Amino acid sequence: MADALSYRPKTGEIPTDPGVYRFRDDTGRVLYVGKAKNLRARLSNYFAPLTSLHERTRRMVTTARSVEWTVVGTEVEALQLEWTWINEFDPPFNVQFKDDKSYPYLAVTLAEEAPRVLVTRTTGMKGARYFGPYPKVWAVYETIDLMLKAFPIRTCNPANYKRAMTSGKPCFASQIGRCFGPCSQKVTFDEHRAVVNEFVSFMGSQDRKLINTLTAEMKVAAAEQNYELAAKRRDQAMALEAVLEKSAVVLRDSVDIDLFGIEQDELAAAVQQFIVRGGRIRGVRGWMVDKELDVSTGELIDSIMQTVYSADNPPPREIVVPELPDDAEALDAWLAQMAGRKVKLVAAQRGEKAALLATATQNAKQSLLLYKSRRSSDFVARSKALEDIQEALEMPDAPLRMECYDVSHLGGTNIVASMVVFEDGLPRKDEYRRFNIPESTDDTDSLYRVLTRRLAYLKPEEGELGAAQTDAAAQTDAVARDGAQMRITEINRDGSAAGEGGVETAATEAEVAAQVDDDAAKRRKKFSYRPNLLIVDGGQPQVAAAARALAESGVTGIVLCGIAKRLEEIWLPDSDYPVILPRNSDALFLIQRIRDEAHRFAITHQRTRRKRDISSILGEIPGLGPARVKLLLRHFGSVARLREASVEQIGDVHGLGDVLAATIYQHLRA
Repeated sequence: MADALSYRPKTGEIPTDPGVYRFRDDTGRVLYVGKAKNLRARLSNYFAPLTSLHERTRRMVTTARSVEWTVVGTEVEALQLEWTWINEFDPPFNVQFKDDKSYPYLAVTLAEEAPRVLVTRTTGMKGARYFGPYPKVWAVYETIDLMLKAFPIRTCNPANYKRAMTSGKPCFASQIGRCFGPCSQKVTFDEHRAVVNEFVSFMGSQDRKLINTLTAEMKVAAAEQNYELAAKRRDQAMALEAVLEKSAVVLRDSVDIDLFGIEQDELAAAVQQFIVRGGRIRGVRGWMVDKELDVSTGELIDSIMQTVYSADNPPPREIVVPELPDDAEALDAWLAQMAGRKVKLVAAQRGEKAALLATATQNAKQSLLLYKSRRSSDFVARSKALEDIQEALEMPDAPLRMECYDVSHLGGTNIVASMVVFEDGLPRKDEYRRFNIPESTDDTDSLYRVLTRRLAYLKPEEGELGAAQTDAAAQTDAVARDGAQMRITEINRDGSAAGEGGVETAATEAEVAAQVDDDAAKRRKKFSYRPNLLIVDGGQPQVAAAARALAESGVTGIVLCGIAKRLEEIWLPDSDYPVILPRNSDALFLIQRIRDEAHRFAITHQRTRRKRDISSILGEIPGLGPARVKLLLRHFGSVARLREASVEQIGDVHGLGDVLAATIYQHLRA
């Protein structure tokens, strides 16, 4: 390991100026490109003790065999050079953007003598004006169809245009009134360009002034009994109204901004871009980012800006992001150079922009969830994931049934645990289980208790019935018998089943006992399916607690592991080093999804219990501590009476004022 970092430069050799650095492997391939305001301070982080580095950073620096840097004058120059090198070398350890498709644009070829409107997925045409991107290609065609009713400009391809110019015969679009016909000289090029300019102006601003003008001309034509012209102006105004209705108004008419909602975890990030022009959402774009290294949100925003904007696609004057990166001023200057005007990044905290950013973030959250679900649900990917898990954990068979456990609590109270089941890589929600834990010292003790209870239900293989499992089975049967006796006692007390000589009572006792035996057998059967793999949410301490429960149960043939959230490491019992699954592998995605599902299920159960737990609810009220909670419950005798009490009745309790009584009353009814 020490030899792997033999390329480390001496501290005095690294300058303290701004610059860009590159890590290369033994073949000279660029592994990672980064920028720094202070190269020495930044690079020293990579050469810290390997045990203190993030796992993915450690993998990058141990794979590399050299590091080099280039000093620049300013942070803006560093940003520009970093962007150039990332595009040139495509480093594997930099974040990788995965757009599921190229988005369609509406383009107007202003450089041609007779500009035309078309749908395209490329943005490199010289002199063209682009609008979009649009989420679906049919949305572009629908917009063009509506706009041509108001602005019948050219849509034909160059071949048809040249043929019409040569023959003098108008093209089909001109014959049906969807084009003015500049190719056949029905209008001059200047007249056609004037209409094109109106088209571009309306698409750029979507101002209602043109609609108002058309409406006024319609009324004048109708008053003059020129009904043909009035109908034409009416249709044009209605078409433009339809275009405006398809774009939701979210901000003021003068606002042109881009918003970026970001949702990320340790492995990937989802980005949603809302393109707002003239106060309307003109386009929505979403893509996934594979994170090879552990990058912060600020660093991720840097990469997004470098990927999204270019000279052909300059940024608007304002860009709204979840948080400002450390080099926000340099990023502003770099984007301003690209756009030829001032550009500013802002982090919206309140108001309309913050609300729209929250919507974009919610879309990103759904996209990330959908991306992970689809990836783990795909049959081929699922099969590969199960094979990789089997190989990584050295299992004798593929983990066709996996169970994952997580513990949730609120400050040590309302302790619950969840068990989720995945079979063939898919969730079996009918097999999910919840556990209530009356008391526990910590999460490891909670996991031990839960797994002890769960493993007691497993049917042992021949010769492997342990003492703990025997005791648990006996305890289960004893509880069932006690329940049967209670039910028989209730029946006899009620007298509804008692007969002469106790014959009916004896029969009822036998029936109830038999029913209880059936119920106990069914309960054991539900839990009797043996998992191939047990997963716990946590690292070495949690795995050790689970291994103790597994050993004491006497159950064998089950593999155990834990997943630590911070680094997504897989820990095995009695192992000093974790198993590192390849980043973005299907195996890691599947295990991560199981862990997240267990966490979600536990949190949901814990919150449900909190709502039912009046002590927890009252404990959330400011000024109401444990002593006053006990006093309230002792005074009213029950939760139901406390809920029915009025403000005056609550205020009569010693030590509670009118203000606090009113707060309690409102809180219980919220």
